[in-house]
Amino acid sequence: SFEGRVEVYHDGKWGTICDDQWDDQDAEVVCRQLGLSGTPKALSWAHYGQGSGPILLDEVQCSGNELSLDQCKKSDWGQQNCDHIEDAGVSCDPFTGTDVQLCQSDAVGLTPTLLEGTVRLAGGRSPSEGRVEVYYNGDWGTVCDDGWTDLGAQVVCRQLGFR
Repeated sequence: SFEGRVEVYHDGKWGTICDDQWDDQDAEVVCRQLGLSGTPKALSWAHYGQGSGPILLDEVQCSGNELSLDQCKKSDWGQQNCDHIEDAGVSCDPFTGTDVQLCQSDAVGLTPTLLEGTVRLAGGRSPSEGRVEVYYNGDWGTVCDDGWTDLGAQVVCRQLGFR
């Protein structure tokens, strides 16, 4: 999944993050740490439900360039003044902000035109799985699995904005 309540593991236990100072730069770091691309969006006020157990971080203030939350300015582990109604969440939606990769605008107006070779996943249980389809010559077609390997799957995942 590419969205949900953010939980961190520290000192042998899982806990949530308080949403004080929580913003899209923090979400960008979480998405990067999870290996997800797309448009990072911070969500507050237990948007994905309240967690249980300890609230391990508060006052997280990332610049957006860090590789992990541990590199961001934040309160000391376990130091917080929050309740679970303030649990932080993120969305790392790979299907937002990717129009440039999938479409081009016609010179006359804004009607999007699919590019030859655009890929999509169809029939999966989630947006990150399914049958691979390719747009070619005005139609969507499937990909034969003869010679299909993890390498081909990795290429498709990167084209779709996953890592």
